[in-house]
This record gives sequence, C-alpha cells and structure tokens, in this order.
Amino acid sequence: MPVKPLSIVAGPPLAEEEGIGELTLSGWFLEVTEQFADREALVFYDEGKRVSWTYADLRDRAFEAARALIAAGVGKGTRVGILMTNRPEFLAATFGTALAGGVATTISTFSTQDELEHLVNLSCCSVLLLERQILKRDFSALMEAIEPEISNCSPGQIISETFPFLTHVAAIGEASGGIETWDDFLARGQNISDDRVLARAKLNRPSDPGVLFFSSGSTAMPKGVLSAHRGVTLQLWRFPKYYGVERTPRVWSANGFFWSGNFAMAFGGGLTKGGALVLQSTFQPEQALALMETEKANQVHAWPHQWEQLVAAPNWASVDLSEMYYVDRTSPLAAHPTIDTDWREPYATYGNTETFTFSSTFPSNTPEDVIGGSHGKPCPGNIFKIVAPLTGETVPMGERGEICVKGPTMMLGYIGIPLDETLDDEGYLRTGDGGWFDDQGRLHWEGRLNDIIKTGGANVSPLEIDAVLKKNPGIKAVQTVGIPHDTLGELVVSCIVLHDGANLDQSAVQAFAKEKLASYKVPRRVLFFAEDDLELTGSSKIKAADVKALASQRLSGET
Repeated sequence: MPVKPLSIVAGPPLAEEEGIGELTLSGWFLEVTEQFADREALVFYDEGKRVSWTYADLRDRAFEAARALIAAGVGKGTRVGILMTNRPEFLAATFGTALAGGVATTISTFSTQDELEHLVNLSCCSVLLLERQILKRDFSALMEAIEPEISNCSPGQIISETFPFLTHVAAIGEASGGIETWDDFLARGQNISDDRVLARAKLNRPSDPGVLFFSSGSTAMPKGVLSAHRGVTLQLWRFPKYYGVERTPRVWSANGFFWSGNFAMAFGGGLTKGGALVLQSTFQPEQALALMETEKANQVHAWPHQWEQLVAAPNWASVDLSEMYYVDRTSPLAAHPTIDTDWREPYATYGNTETFTFSSTFPSNTPEDVIGGSHGKPCPGNIFKIVAPLTGETVPMGERGEICVKGPTMMLGYIGIPLDETLDDEGYLRTGDGGWFDDQGRLHWEGRLNDIIKTGGANVSPLEIDAVLKKNPGIKAVQTVGIPHDTLGELVVSCIVLHDGANLDQSAVQAFAKEKLASYKVPRRVLFFAEDDLELTGSSKIKAADVKALASQRLSGET
C-alpha cells in the first residue's frame, strides 16, 4: 500500500507574483497618492457637511500629521496609538505615522476603561491620537479616569506612572487638561519641513515594524500583533486581485479599520486602484443605505449581522443602489430590486490577524467546482502544514489536524511573548484551527480546536467573558459557549449556575458584563441552570463537554 505524502503544501514562489509595488506603508502610500493625485480618495459626512479629500489632499493631511508627530518626538519605531472610527483623520494619522517612521498602533473603539488601560500599556505608545466622543463613550474622560494626573498636565508634557511612555494625547473634540485638540496638535509641526518627512519615509525598510494590531482571539485580554511593512503592503497590493477589480471601487464601510481585515479590504481593495472610501463612523443602517445611494457606492464591506439590519431599515425599499456591483450575489443586499450583479466575493479564504488576513484564497468569481468546498490554496510565498494537535507531528495528506502556516505576511511576533513560544521549531505558527488538505492542495478549515466564539465578524474569548461574570457575587459557575446563528455566525450564550438565594436575570447579568466588556462580547443570551442540571468540577466549573448541547436544546425549545 503506497505511503501518503505529508500534509505540507506551498503556494507559488513570492518572486513570481505580479502587481506588487513598494513594500513599505510609506512607499505604497506615496505611490498611490502620486498616481491618483486628482481623484477623490474619500468622502465623509461630518455633522451633515460633506467632506471630500482627493489623493493629493490625503497626502497633504498625512504629511501634516507626520510633521506634528516628528515635533512630538516620534522616532524610528515609536508606537503611535490611533483610537478613531472610520473618518479622514484615521487615514491621516495612520499614514502620517508611517511617513514619520513610527508604528501605527490601532486601538478598538469598543474598548472599555479596563481594555483601554491594557492596550495603551501593552503597546507602550508614546503618542495617543483619539476621537473623544464615540456614541456614548468619552475616551478623554476614560483616559483621565485611568490616570487622573493627565488632568493636571500641560499638553505635550504628560508625566504618568500609569503610562510611563506616554507623552502626548490629542483628541478630535474638546481639549481637556493634558489632552490637546487635533488642530493644536497638528500646529506643532509647522516648523518641520516636508523634506524631513520624506527623508524619514525613505529610511523605512520592508522588514521594519509597520503596524501593531490587536487580536481579540484566544486570550483573556487582546494580544498585540506586530507586523512588518512588507506583510501589510503585500496584502494591500493583493486585494484588488482577490476582488478582481475592474471598475473603479467606491467602498462603503462602517466596520472599524482597527481590525486587520477591514484595514486590508478597504485600503487595499479601495485605494490601491485609485478608488474612493465612503466612510461611516458607526453603523447606522438607514444612514448607511443613504450614503450608498448618494455616493454611488459599488463595493460594500459588512458583516452578516449587518445585512439583516440593512434590509429592515425604513428606506430599504426606496433607495437606488443601482451602482452596486462588488457585493456578493448570494447576500441579502444583492436581492435589492435596483442591484444587478453576478459577482462573487473571495469567500473561499483562510487567514488570521497574525498573517494580516488572507494566507490562502481563491479570488472572486472562482467557479464552485474549482473551490470544491475549500478555503482556498496558499497565497504566494506561504507554506502550510497540518499537524497532530498533541504531538506536533505532520500528518499524512487528507488527515485532519491543526493548521500551521508561515510566509511573507507572517507577524514579527506577539508583544511581550518570545518568538520561540509562538512559532514551532520550523518557524510555523500553530493557529489553533482545525483543518486538512485535499489531494489538489486545497485547504479545508473546520473551525477552532478550542472554544473561541466567532460572532458578527469578531473573535470572542469565552474565558474573558467567564472571568468577568465570575466576579458577580451571585454567580457560582459560568460557562460561555457559541451557538450557531444564521446571521452572527455564532451567538454568545452564557450558561450560569447561581448561588443559593441569588436573584439575577438576563438583563442584570448583561448589565454587569457591559461594565467591563466591549459590546460585542456581552452575552446575547443568558441561560440559568440548576446545579443538578450540569455536572460541576470540584472547583465549581461547569464541564464543557455537554453544556453546548444543553444550551442549544434550551434555545431550540424556546423557538
């Protein structure tokens, strides 16, 4: 009987990949802003006023931010925290940081006070650029609550034991104590020349740290994922090919650019080919549809749970979306009577924040028989292997195991974690995901090997949720699980055993969770069980083996 080959599959050589330009963020940015200088790069509605930037405007605003950052002491590799929604200043700050030689450090706008303290400390950012008021959350107030001394400092002279590296905080919105306004911060750079900015930009190298993103994946608090310029820019050049871009894109998105997928899809899929971004700070479905109509958007980035809200919006039946083309023909949006498209998104893909999105894919409009139910073939330069989860030994082709990957978009590492604790002896990242390769070299992803919940496009750690809920004195034991859901992917469900005499309902538990957790991590459903219903361990932990089935049964019975 012939011996099966091992499950090791490589993509095409990176050197043979076409359509790749400059491999630093500053280089990519200067290339596209020069090539498309007169085209509209973005549009944004600020309190009803239409703001439009050409690529030349975007370049000027990024240089302005870079000059201010240099004046604020940003040097090679300095981390600059950027906490903003999808608005023009996010782009100016991000690419201004790259031009100045710093590392753009994107921070989630969902962050609670505890999470904000963790992220600013973990990143050791020296400058923090934030949007003060996002919905009901005042981030300047949160920073001052974490470190009251900020209120007593002068702008640009922050001295903090809580944040020992932080020297400058600037906010879009009102000034407060040591936090200066965005305009005042930009004015710091008035004596810095553009030639000095360009001189710095030219000294960026593809292997240098370029961005720091945070993964909400498998730990109680987010991990900092540090990526090189090359890894990010390879994906920016690739996304037009993934999308099969032929028409000039006009990309609507309200999903945060602080997530690597949205960053790569919007900037790569929209700007690399001279398209425009239709920016929306926070997802409001009625406003989103109006923006798509008014700005003639033809590409849309939305998570599955947002489709449902768009279809339910009061203006759904009346808007004209006839310009829309780059929207998957199987999505609810494509069913709109004014939309006529046969486009299919590159849905057969696999990737992680650690590989700055796609590491395997089939491009858009690949025939179903070619995809074969898979998640693509390795991208150029990538090598995959499938290993036995317990031993780490590579398994024969076709057998299931843990997906491992390495390649040119691989992260430089997790902040604070030695690389030899992250990669195996051959330099592969063990992803924690299960899957297998077929005999045609197609990757089949089968989900997490652990219990990570994928909900609404985000990864949620049940360990983090359980750690918060266990602090409630009324809760004896809790196990949070993901239950399959049509639009969210998985529903976050917390299964709880109460202490005798405790009086908690679902609303009370959710309110308690909201004090410490970002909104997408708060359990959508809370189910209460008697201790006899669930087998507990000696330390009052719920055994996870059957809790998911019990939760599914309970929810199914309610339906």
